[in-house]
Amino acid sequence: MNSLKSQTKTEVEQKKEGDKRITSTSQPLNLSSSVFDISSPYISRLARIDGVARLTEKERLFKIAIEDNKSLGHSPGQFIMLSIPGYGEAPISISSPPSKKNTFEICVRAVGNLTNALHRLTKGDRLWIRGPYGKPFPVEEIKGKDLLFIAGGIGLVPMRSLIKTVLNTRLTFGKINLLYGVKNPDEILFKDEMSQWEGSGNISIQITIDKPHPEWKGHTGVVTTLMPPLKIDETKTSAIVVGPPIMYKYVIMSLGDKRISGHDIYVSLERRMKCGLGKCGHCQINSVYVCQEGPVFRLSDIRYLREAI
Repeated sequence: MNSLKSQTKTEVEQKKEGDKRITSTSQPLNLSSSVFDISSPYISRLARIDGVARLTEKERLFKIAIEDNKSLGHSPGQFIMLSIPGYGEAPISISSPPSKKNTFEICVRAVGNLTNALHRLTKGDRLWIRGPYGKPFPVEEIKGKDLLFIAGGIGLVPMRSLIKTVLNTRLTFGKINLLYGVKNPDEILFKDEMSQWEGSGNISIQITIDKPHPEWKGHTGVVTTLMPPLKIDETKTSAIVVGPPIMYKYVIMSLGDKRISGHDIYVSLERRMKCGLGKCGHCQINSVYVCQEGPVFRLSDIRYLREAI
């Protein structure tokens, strides 16, 4: 009996001593790139908010700086997975062009738990990112062509990355048109930027709102109503379409009226992505994983894929 008590006491004492050693020698977790392989698509990277700009009542433009001081390494049309501890993780489109700097931009609408939490953050606050993920726009393939951008609502957010990439190398592209449709004037994004783009003479921009509004003097009607008078050379035009799902069917029909081939039409699809790695199946359309094989697709590749458009 005494031997058992002695053994039990010794085990307790050893545990206490071990706890003391752990307490006295533990160091803060080192999150530097020397410890974690940041090239792994599974590893989150610590980042901070470097600036916030209010675009509309619901949308904010965030400048994000990556703490390891390395570039995000994205291409136009890709997305990240953004997480805030305690609020979850969500896919967010990248809105800035590729850069060698450690900063990039995202434009986020406050619609749920995580995005509302993001809107409450200010400069200096930290968050986590994974990515970039997804198939981007084929910038090299569309060089030398006329470009027709058609955006609806917040579809301009991922499109902005490609537009700014194109404008940075303007001489390598032909004529550029942007057709942009929103519900009302208060929802127009990047107003000042679009004025600068058009003022430079590098791009023609037409904006329309769905229904008449007392403060709006421009075109009224859905975005497809801008297309009939548009002069397009179908033999050398590539169309880029990004917007709400309901928009695609009618825009694609209008592009067909302009005789633009499905091979020259690119769309970015919205789906409920959860992992970004093709593992969870949330974004799956039949056998296609949007987070891996998209979100950018050539229309001719998915025209007959049920539930895609």
